[in-house]
Amino acid sequence: MNVRKFLMISVVIISLLVLAGSLVYASAGSEVASEAASSGTQKAWWFWPLVLFILSFVLGVFAVLAGVGGGVLYVPIVSGFLPFHLDFVRGAGLIVALTGALAAGPGLLRKGMADLRLAIPVALIASTCAIVGAMLGLALPTNVVQTLLGATILFIVFIMIKAKKSEFPDVPKPDALSQALRIMGVYYEPTLGRDVNWQIHRTPLGLTLFVVIGVMAGMFGLGAGWANVPVLNLVMGAPIKISVATSKFLLSITDTSAAWVYLNKGAVLPLMVVPSVVGIMLGSFVGVRVLAVTKPAIIRIMVIIVLGIAGIKALLKGLGIG
Repeated sequence: MNVRKFLMISVVIISLLVLAGSLVYASAGSEVASEAASSGTQKAWWFWPLVLFILSFVLGVFAVLAGVGGGVLYVPIVSGFLPFHLDFVRGAGLIVALTGALAAGPGLLRKGMADLRLAIPVALIASTCAIVGAMLGLALPTNVVQTLLGATILFIVFIMIKAKKSEFPDVPKPDALSQALRIMGVYYEPTLGRDVNWQIHRTPLGLTLFVVIGVMAGMFGLGAGWANVPVLNLVMGAPIKISVATSKFLLSITDTSAAWVYLNKGAVLPLMVVPSVVGIMLGSFVGVRVLAVTKPAIIRIMVIIVLGIAGIKALLKGLGIG
């Protein structure tokens, strides 16, 4: 435990040093950074990085509980309320979602909530399609991407509100493909005080939907957690906690593929990425601990609220209203 704390503190210190270096570089002559960090009133050099750090910490906690990447909240909120160019916000959003997933993934695997047999076939499909989606996202107009994203998320929220059995879906019989891949398991549910056996069905349909999810994840630059949870939970029948935890693990694979495209295009600004990454890491560590003792019904409500806020913000921004 002491070693883990030491490593975590070391990562934070190193990240802060990198942040300081990037800020010095930005203030010394980076046109892009100075333009992004300036608004109508001049602020101290540390003001916007501090705001990004605090915001990212809060988003990191809720992203784990909702099973979404931090980017799906980070991009609409940062682009809507902070003076950074949207291209850099999208690039930072993917890195933020990826970092949060990497921070939370090992803890979720150790607790037995993220399932590898469920994640691997999905990750292979989604990560491949995310590369194609990232190329499309950088080619399409920003307002079109944001409008489509907002409409899609709000549709998913509507489906989740109408769903009656999302905490522990009833799967009477697994399909042939899930049996062949041996996608099933058991986990301990502390709120019930017993083990919960689970299995999935409609696997071919679910894997097909992840082709679309992968493309859209790369296109929007927001990760894929906003769609992972509904498909895993409502279509394939995995319990909500398994869906949320596996979705978080999936982000570490899917977002890596899409992030390389944005890095290659130069859409990553250290002034934004470093404080956001530090905040999302610390928030994710807190979120993993909270997730283990939170009731499934509460997690479902949080998923709906988080996705609803992100969807409305993206839709308004795309339509030029907000």
